[in-house]
Amino acid sequence: MTRYLGIDHGTKRTGFAVADALRITVTPLSTFHGPGDGEGLLDHIAGLAAERELETILVGEPLNMDGSPGPRAADVAKFVTRLRERLPTVNVTIVDERLTTKEAEARLAEAGHHGKARKARRDSWSAAILLEDWIRAEG
Repeated sequence: MTRYLGIDHGTKRTGFAVADALRITVTPLSTFHGPGDGEGLLDHIAGLAAERELETILVGEPLNMDGSPGPRAADVAKFVTRLRERLPTVNVTIVDERLTTKEAEARLAEAGHHGKARKARRDSWSAAILLEDWIRAEG
């Protein structure tokens, strides 16, 4: 079964969300806590890829509002290169993640999550929004 994984890459926390093969349901997963440039993160993603039979991984690209690369864009590009080397049979695509964190914050507040509970979920909800946006754009 083909599945899709969205990643909101961070230096200390990385959020994940998965979509089913039919692209109907998007579900935030647990956030990975650890360095964004470490082997532990790549191991975690490799485990998700095997467990969920991933075909496509979408990694959010941190762009400024004018579309230029943000301060973390180079870090994300290095991460994507390493991810592609680690998972050569999976399509790894970089997608615009502008405003996903803001949208995640709004949705979490609306759902009644505040303080630490909101912070704990923010990265994976951002990944879910990134994945939803991509699915809508792909039609």
